[in-house]
Amino acid sequence: MKQDIHPKWYPDAKVVVDGEVVMTVGSTQPEIRVEIWSGTHPFYTGTQRLVDTEGQVDRFMRRLQKRQEMVKQEEEVKETAKPVNLEVDGMDLGTRATKALKEADVTTVGDVLELLNQGEDALLALPGIGQKALIDIKRFLRAEGLID
Repeated sequence: MKQDIHPKWYPDAKVVVDGEVVMTVGSTQPEIRVEIWSGTHPFYTGTQRLVDTEGQVDRFMRRLQKRQEMVKQEEEVKETAKPVNLEVDGMDLGTRATKALKEADVTTVGDVLELLNQGEDALLALPGIGQKALIDIKRFLRAEGLID
């Protein structure tokens, strides 16, 4: 080895965990401080040890709980805001299909759902309602979450 180009080698460097020397190893530093080593690692000991750095776990749990509450509120709003009382004009079906529904006295989305529950033929039997209008109606109802 060349002289004066390598760092100083400490053959008995101390490994310190929680203020306690747990082993000695060869190193370029006289003392190595670590938080976890094989004697305290959950994989080797079979126990769970949480290393909480400045409340990270608590912050995560609060965020998780807040997110679950938000999802629950969104589901409640979605359940109460079903647009079954919406006029057929709001379905954006086109002039011909909208006019045909109104002439058949089908004025709300709820009425359209009732006809669709009777079968597709009930809607197709209305004059002015064809396959294209049926597809558009189903697409709107799926987007609103009223049918699968």
